[in-house]
Amino acid sequence: MLFHSSIRKELARSFGATLVVLATVVMTMTLIRTVGEASRGTFNPTDVMIVMGYTVLSDMPTILSMSLFIAILSVLTRMYKDSEMVIWFGSGRGLASLLTPLLRFAWPILVVIAVLAFFILPWAFGKIEDLRDRYEKRGDIARIEPGQFQESASGDRVFFIEKNTDNKQVGNNVFIATYEQGKETVTSARSGHIEIMGQDKMLVLQNGQRLEKTTGKAELTVSMFERYGARVGADDVSARSYVPSSSLTTQELLRERTPKNLAELSWRAGLLLAALNFIVIGIAAAGTNPRVGRTANLGFAFLIFVVYFNFLVLGKSWVESGQVQFGPYLLVLHGGALLASLLWLAKRNNNWVLRLRKRP
Repeated sequence: MLFHSSIRKELARSFGATLVVLATVVMTMTLIRTVGEASRGTFNPTDVMIVMGYTVLSDMPTILSMSLFIAILSVLTRMYKDSEMVIWFGSGRGLASLLTPLLRFAWPILVVIAVLAFFILPWAFGKIEDLRDRYEKRGDIARIEPGQFQESASGDRVFFIEKNTDNKQVGNNVFIATYEQGKETVTSARSGHIEIMGQDKMLVLQNGQRLEKTTGKAELTVSMFERYGARVGADDVSARSYVPSSSLTTQELLRERTPKNLAELSWRAGLLLAALNFIVIGIAAAGTNPRVGRTANLGFAFLIFVVYFNFLVLGKSWVESGQVQFGPYLLVLHGGALLASLLWLAKRNNNWVLRLRKRP
């Protein structure tokens, strides 16, 4: 049908433009947040763009849902404003008949949202956790930054290097504070460099002094040295021990139905069900009022979107804490939203008006 084809083309243009804008905004916000986390030592600064990519990929179901909702709402609102809906209604078709062309347009997007939510999202979160874990388990040498105090992976040693040379393996004005086996040691040297001795990596210091104090005793031992070697920790290549539910596959969540896993499963299923409900909500909420303008309707619809997704977040925490069950939560929230939007659509489609009886 010509009308169906034209509305799908307009929806595609609006959806594409909205998707580009929202993706750009989310990428900018994610980049700022990721840079802040990298500056606090959560990620390797060289992995900022990779982490940002994985994070944006995990946010794509929400971005696609919002883009679809805005596209449907803006296109139908424009049709109301330009009196195209009057022609549609005049041909004997109601508002509910728009469900067919909109579902034909939206089903590929819904499939992409399902694939992202159930398969890509846990993979992206797993990659982010791997990068964070690998950076936390880096060796002592990798932790050293010129001009900054850095703690070792074991937490019993603090390093400081004023500056290093172009070699990156040689530093000047080295300071090491160590606490192990009841002894506090402070070692300083004019220079230091890395040497491989057998299976160990050694930090060789030159022209310095070493202060040693035993906890609970007043004696302080001071020694001078021309060359002193200190063993430094190597990179920990062990597998990641912490596995959050967000990085578990959907099959693993279904196999181990703990409250935390069911909460994560409710979030992934909710992303798809919410996108489906937003199609009906978009049709029911579309319209225009010359007195308040077009922005009021879009603002109201955006409020609906925010409230709906806040309930998704709250529902996940409720399922995880055991306050509500997985099945009833999905039925009440998404089934209730679908029922309310269908009643809203039926009211507008059939022009139902609530009239109060006047007292005689």
